[in-house]
Amino acid sequence: MRKGLRTLFSSQLVLMSLFVVGCASQAPSTNPAEVGETRPGSGYLKGYLVADQMPNSLTLLPAPPAENSPEQAADKQVFETQKALRKGARGQMAFDDNNLKFPVAAGIFSCAMGLPISQEATPHTNMLLRRTLLDAGLSTYKAKNHYQRKRPFATFNETTCAPKEDAALAKDGAYPSGHAALGWAWALVLSEIAPDKADSILQRGYAFGQSRVICGAHWQSDVNAGRLVGSAAVAKLHSNSTFLAQMAAAKVEIAEVREKALKQKPDAAQLARCEVESTAIANENSSGKPREKIN
Repeated sequence: MRKGLRTLFSSQLVLMSLFVVGCASQAPSTNPAEVGETRPGSGYLKGYLVADQMPNSLTLLPAPPAENSPEQAADKQVFETQKALRKGARGQMAFDDNNLKFPVAAGIFSCAMGLPISQEATPHTNMLLRRTLLDAGLSTYKAKNHYQRKRPFATFNETTCAPKEDAALAKDGAYPSGHAALGWAWALVLSEIAPDKADSILQRGYAFGQSRVICGAHWQSDVNAGRLVGSAAVAKLHSNSTFLAQMAAAKVEIAEVREKALKQKPDAAQLARCEVESTAIANENSSGKPREKIN
């Protein structure tokens, strides 16, 4: 019996290895025109998942904090604390994190990864970010549309880091945060591609979500829920063969880019920018902001 099970298990491993190798050798397109946009001219590419494959955020999440509840009071306290970080380098980072358009958005994790991410330098990694943006971001909308939670800047009649977008944001539900969902999904995907950089990548992904609190676009509970939806989206993506093939190709290209980087002189300007980013995140983490209680 043991020998039979061992043979069966070995056969399964062989089949899995062949599947992974096959995926890697038939890597998906990195051409945005071939993938296609969700809406012509939007700049947002189609995701890997179709609508009925995405996590159902309405069933996945609890209701947002009720008005006058202790949880809502905590959200308001965090909002008051975090908006003070809009000044200086952390505020600039929060403003930059608002921009989800590529090629700009591709650089969000460049410092955390220790290498440039772009269509030219890392086409498969770049495509992973562009397509999972939709998978994670759109997964939040069943709950968003159901609860239609009012955003903090609208609640207090203030502005966000990007005032030109306030009118549109005010009409869009706050809970859960789409930015936090896609930012955390990006962090999880990139951590799998470069596991040795996981700590810095996840730290940047966490900060990306916090940028929405700093900007007043979301409550802290919106961002926490968004991260959960982002995690659920990545779990779903691991059953998608096209995503897995692109991941395999991205791992190969990242290794190649790293090897080339070792032979080149570091970019002084990039190093300086990354130092500013690192310091801004460190200052945020030591700012004395209220921490969540874990029961």
